[in-house]
Amino acid sequence: MKEMLKKIINENPVFVLLLGMCPTLAVTTTANNAIGMGLAATVVLIGSNVVISCLRKVIPQKIRIAAYIVIIAGFVSVIEMLLKAYLPDLAQSLGLFIPLIVVNCIILGRAEAFASKNGIGASFMDGLGMGLGFTFALLILAVVREILGNGTLFGLSLFPEGFQPAIMMILPPGGFITLGLVLAVINIIKIKRGGKVND
Repeated sequence: MKEMLKKIINENPVFVLLLGMCPTLAVTTTANNAIGMGLAATVVLIGSNVVISCLRKVIPQKIRIAAYIVIIAGFVSVIEMLLKAYLPDLAQSLGLFIPLIVVNCIILGRAEAFASKNGIGASFMDGLGMGLGFTFALLILAVVREILGNGTLFGLSLFPEGFQPAIMMILPPGGFITLGLVLAVINIIKIKRGGKVND
Protein backbone atom coordinates (compact mmCIF):
# COMPACT_ATOMS: atom_id res chain seq x y z
CA MET A 1 0.00 0.00 0.00
CA LYS A 2 2.88 2.34 0.82
CA GLU A 3 4.41 1.71 -2.61
CA MET A 4 1.05 2.31 -4.29
CA LEU A 5 0.58 5.64 -2.49
CA LYS A 6 4.14 6.56 -3.45
CA LYS A 7 3.24 6.04 -7.11
CA ILE A 8 0.09 8.14 -6.79
CA ILE A 9 1.79 11.08 -5.06
CA ASN A 10 5.61 11.00 -5.15
CA GLU A 11 5.90 9.36 -8.58
CA ASN A 12 2.74 10.78 -10.14
CA PRO A 13 3.05 10.20 -13.89
CA VAL A 14 1.72 13.65 -14.81
CA PHE A 15 2.80 15.98 -12.00
CA VAL A 16 6.21 14.44 -11.21
CA LEU A 17 7.34 12.37 -14.20
CA LEU A 18 5.60 14.63 -16.77
CA LEU A 19 4.47 11.67 -18.88
CA GLY A 20 1.31 11.33 -20.95
CA MET A 21 0.99 15.03 -21.71
CA CYS A 22 -1.01 14.57 -24.93
CA PRO A 23 -4.11 12.96 -23.34
CA THR A 24 -3.60 15.02 -20.19
CA LEU A 25 -4.03 18.30 -22.03
CA ALA A 26 -6.58 17.05 -24.57
CA VAL A 27 -9.20 15.25 -22.49
CA THR A 28 -9.25 17.34 -19.32
CA THR A 29 -11.93 19.73 -20.58
CA THR A 30 -14.54 17.94 -18.43
CA ALA A 31 -14.33 15.83 -15.28
CA ASN A 32 -16.30 13.02 -16.96
CA ASN A 33 -13.73 12.77 -19.75
CA ALA A 34 -10.88 12.81 -17.23
CA ILE A 35 -12.32 9.97 -15.17
CA GLY A 36 -13.15 7.96 -18.30
CA MET A 37 -9.65 8.32 -19.73
CA GLY A 38 -7.98 7.74 -16.36
CA LEU A 39 -9.92 4.55 -15.64
CA ALA A 40 -9.40 3.24 -19.19
CA ALA A 41 -5.65 3.81 -18.85
CA THR A 42 -5.67 2.20 -15.37
CA VAL A 43 -7.32 -0.97 -16.67
CA VAL A 44 -4.82 -1.16 -19.54
CA LEU A 45 -1.90 -0.52 -17.14
CA ILE A 46 -3.00 -3.24 -14.73
CA GLY A 47 -3.78 -5.78 -17.44
CA SER A 48 -0.64 -5.21 -19.49
CA ASN A 49 1.59 -5.15 -16.39
CA VAL A 50 0.20 -8.48 -15.17
CA VAL A 51 0.47 -10.21 -18.57
CA ILE A 52 3.97 -8.85 -19.23
CA SER A 53 5.06 -9.93 -15.76
CA CYS A 54 3.71 -13.44 -16.43
CA LEU A 55 5.52 -13.65 -19.78
CA ARG A 56 8.71 -11.79 -18.85
CA LYS A 57 10.88 -14.94 -18.89
CA VAL A 58 9.38 -16.18 -22.16
CA ILE A 59 9.53 -13.02 -24.30
CA PRO A 60 12.88 -12.83 -26.16
CA GLN A 61 14.93 -9.73 -25.34
CA LYS A 62 15.20 -8.62 -28.97
CA ILE A 63 11.45 -8.38 -29.53
CA ARG A 64 10.33 -7.33 -26.06
CA ILE A 65 9.13 -3.81 -27.06
CA ALA A 66 7.12 -5.17 -30.00
CA ALA A 67 5.63 -7.84 -27.73
CA TYR A 68 4.72 -5.24 -25.11
CA ILE A 69 2.98 -3.11 -27.72
CA VAL A 70 0.96 -6.10 -28.97
CA ILE A 71 -0.13 -6.94 -25.40
CA ILE A 72 -1.03 -3.30 -24.66
CA ALA A 73 -2.88 -2.99 -27.99
CA GLY A 74 -4.96 -6.06 -27.10
CA PHE A 75 -6.11 -4.49 -23.84
CA VAL A 76 -6.77 -1.13 -25.51
CA SER A 77 -8.91 -2.83 -28.17
CA VAL A 78 -11.00 -4.52 -25.49
CA ILE A 79 -11.45 -1.24 -23.59
CA GLU A 80 -12.38 0.61 -26.78
CA MET A 81 -15.01 -1.99 -27.71
CA LEU A 82 -16.47 -1.97 -24.18
CA LEU A 83 -16.69 1.82 -24.17
CA LYS A 84 -18.39 1.87 -27.57
CA ALA A 85 -20.84 -0.81 -26.44
CA TYR A 86 -21.72 0.46 -22.95
CA LEU A 87 -20.66 4.13 -22.81
CA PRO A 88 -20.99 5.41 -26.40
CA ASP A 89 -21.15 9.09 -25.40
CA LEU A 90 -17.88 8.83 -23.46
CA ALA A 91 -16.29 6.83 -26.29
CA GLN A 92 -17.26 9.53 -28.77
CA SER A 93 -16.07 12.30 -26.45
CA LEU A 94 -12.65 10.69 -25.92
CA GLY A 95 -12.44 9.81 -29.61
CA LEU A 96 -8.96 9.13 -30.91
CA PHE A 97 -7.35 9.29 -27.47
CA ILE A 98 -8.55 5.81 -26.48
CA PRO A 99 -6.69 4.03 -29.33
CA LEU A 100 -3.67 6.26 -28.60
CA ILE A 101 -3.36 4.62 -25.16
CA VAL A 102 -1.34 1.98 -27.05
CA VAL A 103 1.54 4.42 -27.45
CA ASN A 104 1.09 6.19 -24.11
CA CYS A 105 4.58 6.45 -22.64
CA ILE A 106 3.26 5.80 -19.11
CA ILE A 107 2.05 2.32 -20.04
CA LEU A 108 5.01 1.34 -22.19
CA GLY A 109 7.39 2.82 -19.62
CA ARG A 110 5.89 0.77 -16.76
CA ALA A 111 6.03 -2.36 -18.90
CA GLU A 112 9.73 -1.86 -19.60
CA ALA A 113 10.83 -0.41 -16.25
CA PHE A 114 8.74 -2.46 -13.83
CA ALA A 115 6.56 -5.32 -15.12
CA SER A 116 9.38 -6.93 -17.12
CA LYS A 117 11.52 -7.16 -13.96
CA ASN A 118 9.02 -7.92 -11.15
CA GLY A 119 6.44 -10.46 -10.06
CA ILE A 120 2.73 -10.49 -10.83
CA GLY A 121 1.52 -9.02 -7.51
CA ALA A 122 4.02 -6.18 -7.53
CA SER A 123 3.24 -5.45 -11.20
CA PHE A 124 -0.49 -5.37 -10.44
CA MET A 125 0.04 -2.86 -7.63
CA ASP A 126 2.40 -0.79 -9.79
CA GLY A 127 -0.23 -0.60 -12.55
CA LEU A 128 -2.95 0.27 -10.05
CA GLY A 129 -0.84 2.97 -8.37
CA MET A 130 0.31 4.59 -11.61
CA GLY A 131 -3.20 4.37 -13.08
CA LEU A 132 -4.81 5.97 -10.04
CA GLY A 133 -2.09 8.64 -10.04
CA PHE A 134 -2.83 9.38 -13.70
CA THR A 135 -6.59 9.51 -13.01
CA PHE A 136 -6.03 11.77 -9.98
CA ALA A 137 -3.94 14.19 -12.04
CA LEU A 138 -6.44 14.26 -14.91
CA LEU A 139 -9.30 14.88 -12.49
CA ILE A 140 -7.55 17.82 -10.77
CA LEU A 141 -6.86 19.51 -14.10
CA ALA A 142 -10.35 18.76 -15.44
CA VAL A 143 -12.14 20.13 -12.37
CA VAL A 144 -10.31 23.46 -12.64
CA ARG A 145 -10.82 23.69 -16.40
CA GLU A 146 -14.48 22.67 -16.37
CA ILE A 147 -15.43 25.04 -13.54
CA LEU A 148 -13.65 28.04 -15.04
CA GLY A 149 -14.34 27.20 -18.70
CA ASN A 150 -17.95 26.00 -18.52
CA GLY A 151 -19.19 26.97 -15.07
CA THR A 152 -20.11 23.32 -14.50
CA LEU A 153 -18.80 20.27 -12.67
CA PHE A 154 -19.67 16.81 -13.99
CA GLY A 155 -22.10 18.63 -16.28
CA LEU A 156 -24.02 20.28 -13.42
CA SER A 157 -24.25 24.08 -13.45
CA LEU A 158 -22.51 25.72 -10.47
CA PHE A 159 -23.19 29.41 -11.12
CA PRO A 160 -26.22 31.61 -11.88
CA GLU A 161 -27.14 32.42 -15.47
CA GLY A 162 -25.12 35.65 -15.48
CA PHE A 163 -21.80 33.79 -15.07
CA GLN A 164 -19.42 34.38 -17.97
CA PRO A 165 -17.11 31.37 -18.32
CA ALA A 166 -13.50 31.83 -19.37
CA ILE A 167 -13.78 29.90 -22.64
CA MET A 168 -9.99 29.87 -22.97
CA MET A 169 -9.82 27.35 -20.11
CA ILE A 170 -11.44 24.60 -22.21
CA LEU A 171 -9.22 25.40 -25.19
CA PRO A 172 -5.63 24.09 -25.57
CA PRO A 173 -4.02 27.20 -23.99
CA GLY A 174 -6.19 26.65 -20.90
CA GLY A 175 -4.78 23.15 -20.55
CA PHE A 176 -1.20 24.45 -20.60
CA ILE A 177 -2.00 27.28 -18.18
CA THR A 178 -3.79 24.96 -15.72
CA LEU A 179 -1.01 22.38 -15.85
CA GLY A 180 1.63 25.07 -15.31
CA LEU A 181 -0.21 26.55 -12.32
CA VAL A 182 -0.78 23.13 -10.70
CA LEU A 183 2.90 22.22 -11.19
CA ALA A 184 3.91 25.57 -9.67
CA VAL A 185 1.73 24.94 -6.59
CA ILE A 186 3.14 21.41 -6.20
CA ASN A 187 6.72 22.71 -6.44
CA ILE A 188 6.03 25.48 -3.90
CA ILE A 189 4.62 22.89 -1.47
CA LYS A 190 7.68 20.67 -2.00
CA ILE A 191 10.08 23.55 -1.36
CA LYS A 192 8.22 24.61 1.80
CA ARG A 193 8.37 21.03 3.10
CA GLY A 194 12.14 21.02 2.58
CA GLY A 195 12.20 18.86 -0.52
CA LYS A 196 13.75 19.47 -3.89
CA VAL A 197 11.70 20.41 -6.93
CA ASN A 198 13.07 17.55 -9.01
CA ASP A 199 12.97 14.76 -6.36
